[in-house]
Amino acid sequence: MVVLTTAKWYDRRDSVFIEFCVADSKDVKVNFDKTKCGFSCLGGTDNVKHENEIDLFEAIDENESKHKRTDRSVLCYLRKAQPGKAWPRLTKEKAKLSWLSVDFNNWKDWEDDSDEEIGNFDQFSDMMNNMGGEDDLPDLDGADDVRILLSFISSNLYLLMKTS
Repeated sequence: MVVLTTAKWYDRRDSVFIEFCVADSKDVKVNFDKTKCGFSCLGGTDNVKHENEIDLFEAIDENESKHKRTDRSVLCYLRKAQPGKAWPRLTKEKAKLSWLSVDFNNWKDWEDDSDEEIGNFDQFSDMMNNMGGEDDLPDLDGADDVRILLSFISSNLYLLMKTS
């Protein structure tokens, strides 16, 4: 008896990840083709045969794609042939497959992100962390609190940038 393996997937800028959820897998075989991904193994204490074949949404670089077996699953890294192009689904067909779901724990909406914005945010976070603790903040009581706080922050940012 052959069983379809439950799998989760998520998209990244240059790759797609598929996790086949099979505990205690043995004889794992993963075949990467330009437009297909094939998976098979024996799983569990009963050595049940698991097998999946996926017609992929877009082409992959089969030579740069890899997989790694753990005690609980087999994680596949599929390198996109066209990095930077989002995959709205894993499969070529729009049909919903009962054994396949999106891995929302690892999903990231990277299309709207720019590396420059992320770098600027990281730089700003580092500057804020270097400003000091709560004791350095002025006491704020009145209506001009926001203006005072902004003035305090900008003067500290100026000092940090001047010393860098």
